[in-house]
Amino acid sequence: MDYRLLKRLLDFIFSFFLIILFIPLFLIIAIIIKLDSKGDVFYIQKRIGKKNKTFSCYKFRTMEPEAKYLLKKILFKNPNFKNEFKETRKLINDPRITNIGKFLRFSSLDELPQIINVFKGDMSFIGPRPIVKSEIKKYGNDFEKVFSLKPGISGLWQVSGRNKLSYEKRVELDIFYSQNISLILDIKIFIK
Repeated sequence: MDYRLLKRLLDFIFSFFLIILFIPLFLIIAIIIKLDSKGDVFYIQKRIGKKNKTFSCYKFRTMEPEAKYLLKKILFKNPNFKNEFKETRKLINDPRITNIGKFLRFSSLDELPQIINVFKGDMSFIGPRPIVKSEIKKYGNDFEKVFSLKPGISGLWQVSGRNKLSYEKRVELDIFYSQNISLILDIKIFIK
């Protein structure tokens, strides 16, 4: 059997059971998010998936509801944040993150709703990082190779340093993964 077919079958079965198992946890996190700040429980963002198809990526909301507006304001007022965001597309000490959001991100519990994406077939448990449209150019000629696979909740870059890596290193790790996809590599990433 082709590993990619086996991978999809395992993703489907595992995600089905995890959704059922985590329903109480989903409810608890949803209540805490609502108590912590106003706004939606989920953050839904359009991401690029396999073969350049766009999908709605689900996460628990970890930022203030007006995060986009606040980002522009923060980057305008603080050149250090602007340089950091330009380099990594993230802010390590992001002032827009809510109190519960800090814990959800630290524990990676904010990613739990992506199990629904795995169940639907938009994502896999292990794969390249799901990106937004503006990031496609960062992959250059390797974009089609990397995104011949479904993006993953986790992947090689996440277990190799996550936010501490430059964007170029993330891309390099996604390329490596796409060229070397195998059950053994997925197991190593899963264990990490």
